[in-house]
Amino acid sequence: MIEQHIPRRLAAILAADVVGYCRLMEQDERGTLAALKARRNQILEPLVAEHHGRIFKLMGDGVLVEFGSAVHAVECAIALQRAMTVANDALPEDRRIVLRIGISLGDIMIEGSDLYGDTVNVAARLQGLAQPGAILLSATVHDYVRGKINVAFDDLGAANLRNLVEPVRLYRVADVGGANVAARHPTIGKPSIAVMPFVNLSGDPEQEYFSDGITEELITSLAFWRSFPVIARSSTFTYKGKAIDVTRIARELGARYIVEGSVRRSSGQIRVTAQMIDGRSGHHVWAARYDCVPDDIFALQDQLAHRIAATIVPELERLEIKRACHKRPADLDAWDLYLRGLSFLQSFTREGNAQARDMFERAIALDSEYADAYAGLAVSYHRDLLLECAADRNAAIEKSASASHRAVALDPASSNAHAALATAYLWRNEHALSLDEARRALELNPSDAQVLHAWGNKADLAGDPEGLPAMEQAQKLNPQDPDRHSHLCFLARAYVNARRYEEAVACARAAIERQPSYPHAQFVLAIALGHLGRAADARAALDRCSALHPGFIAGRTNWRPYLSDAANEHLRDGLRKIGFQIDAG
Repeated sequence: MIEQHIPRRLAAILAADVVGYCRLMEQDERGTLAALKARRNQILEPLVAEHHGRIFKLMGDGVLVEFGSAVHAVECAIALQRAMTVANDALPEDRRIVLRIGISLGDIMIEGSDLYGDTVNVAARLQGLAQPGAILLSATVHDYVRGKINVAFDDLGAANLRNLVEPVRLYRVADVGGANVAARHPTIGKPSIAVMPFVNLSGDPEQEYFSDGITEELITSLAFWRSFPVIARSSTFTYKGKAIDVTRIARELGARYIVEGSVRRSSGQIRVTAQMIDGRSGHHVWAARYDCVPDDIFALQDQLAHRIAATIVPELERLEIKRACHKRPADLDAWDLYLRGLSFLQSFTREGNAQARDMFERAIALDSEYADAYAGLAVSYHRDLLLECAADRNAAIEKSASASHRAVALDPASSNAHAALATAYLWRNEHALSLDEARRALELNPSDAQVLHAWGNKADLAGDPEGLPAMEQAQKLNPQDPDRHSHLCFLARAYVNARRYEEAVACARAAIERQPSYPHAQFVLAIALGHLGRAADARAALDRCSALHPGFIAGRTNWRPYLSDAANEHLRDGLRKIGFQIDAG
């Protein structure tokens, strides 16, 4: 059988789409189509021709363009964004046509006038990740055009793109004219992380693949978070086998934090150590040790990488929050305000929640495209509901939904945004949508213990038996989770639902020990104790709950968190068993 020859060539691919296309069409379908046609005829097509490109695919809200030169592709993208900015000047903000652009370079397959292959897919993925008005480049494009075009570039670190095995290093054109994207977007203030090749201490060269595999999996796991730019493997592995001077490497790679580690295998056991170092001072800021039995090497690599990443990123956030809290108010940027908001959220109090909301709103005022700040704002409304301090519950639910929808629209690849939206749907009792969003958040970042817990919690409420083990795994993944008290409380409720009352009691008490002022944990403790027949202890827990939050119990007499009526009745049965009056149904 003769294999069919597929024509190929090298090309730079530019992918662009219109931000908010559906909204524009809903507002004015005919006017939007006319405006898009005019922009295509007057701006897009002339600029593509001027820069020697070829439009090979037009969609309703997007376009794919081929260039024989990466320089021509980037120059065309910059000219296009600048021309669109000028064309938008006279229009009201809600009628402006704004593009996001992604550019990749590589081998493409040719079929007639159409083009296919990973290069086309990467350009489309980059376009999807780009902020409105921005231009994102793959590392290959950046390497070709650097020094040839008089613009600066922001290194955004590595990112995992859907359906691609290897992370892709991303760069953003720092100034595309009137859009001034770089000045508005907060990621430029985020510190980068570099993971150095883990050292094989086993004395067996054949174990080198395992230590390298741990390093690669950890880089990938950290990149999933998108909280901090991660230096690509291709950069850090150039130091493999060399003596490490942390501060010098940090300067050379542009990283604030360096992660290094070692692997030792002996007597049927593997010991992995990891540590994180401040690249400016050389001081150790975190260290951990993991002992494992090597049953399945590849599964073990993945498991260890997730565990290390699940601990490192919250530790980085803690360090950065501490730094932000020591800055002068006049020096705070959007990133600093966001970090302060996270810090206030961790107090889990009404006052702290109000301060957190103020921080997120101030961050948004500085950067209206900051997805994580909108996600944080949504969480603050969730907390109002949990803390029973929302003046209008329905209004708080709608505000949380609005903020989380905005977060997802700004950054569809943000697990934080999808997790916030999942909770908003849950408050609306839209369980199917809630589960879908929680599952999407977990796909985007499987290393985040909070995201794993969120999915498990929502699955448990919907009656999925996989929810409880997912919540248990989240506790193991990151024992230092700042929201652990509320997560333990939800886990305790799940244990009650599973008729595992002793575990529910232990879990609720652990939540209380972590946060003594949390009335919800006392309430769940009372239910679990009621099912165990320990009426006196259960009533004491209810008394403590009432003392912490007068009126809390009255608002829970018809508590219906589960999709199943039987599961809700079972919760209330725990109170009935101690003589507490519960509303019927």
